[in-house]
Parts: sequence; structure tokens; C-alpha cells
Amino acid sequence: MLNMTVKLLKPSTWKCGRVERLIIRHLQHATERSGRAVCRVADMVRHLNLKGRARGELLDALKRLEKRYIIVRVET
Repeated sequence: MLNMTVKLLKPSTWKCGRVERLIIRHLQHATERSGRAVCRVADMVRHLNLKGRARGELLDALKRLEKRYIIVRVET
């Protein structure tokens, strides 16, 4: 799951928790830097400096955002 790539579809943070907002903010900054709203999950974990339980919360948040069609998995 850590070598998965995600793409931001819409920058909506409505009804999002703290971790979901961190993910969306990170993807928005990636868009500003490179012009593409695509980022690897491993890079996101490294950038947000997450360890242990917080890493599991990040993966759960990614699943929730994907379920709400805010992000989508990208095949690389």
C-alpha cells in the first residue's frame, strides 16, 4: 500500500478530519510544485513524518478519501 500513487480529484475538505486535511493539503502543495496532483504514499508518509499508529491512520484516511471520490489510485 505504501508504493501506491494517489491523485487529487477535487480539493474539498468538507467533513474531513485532521489526517484527511493533511493529505489534501500535501497533494495541493504537490500540484503547486510540479503542476500535477499526483504523489506516492511513501513520499507522503516521509514528508508528514508519520510513524506507527499514525501511519495506519493515514492509510485509513486514504481509503475514506477514495470512497468519497476526493482522491483516486493511479497506476504507475
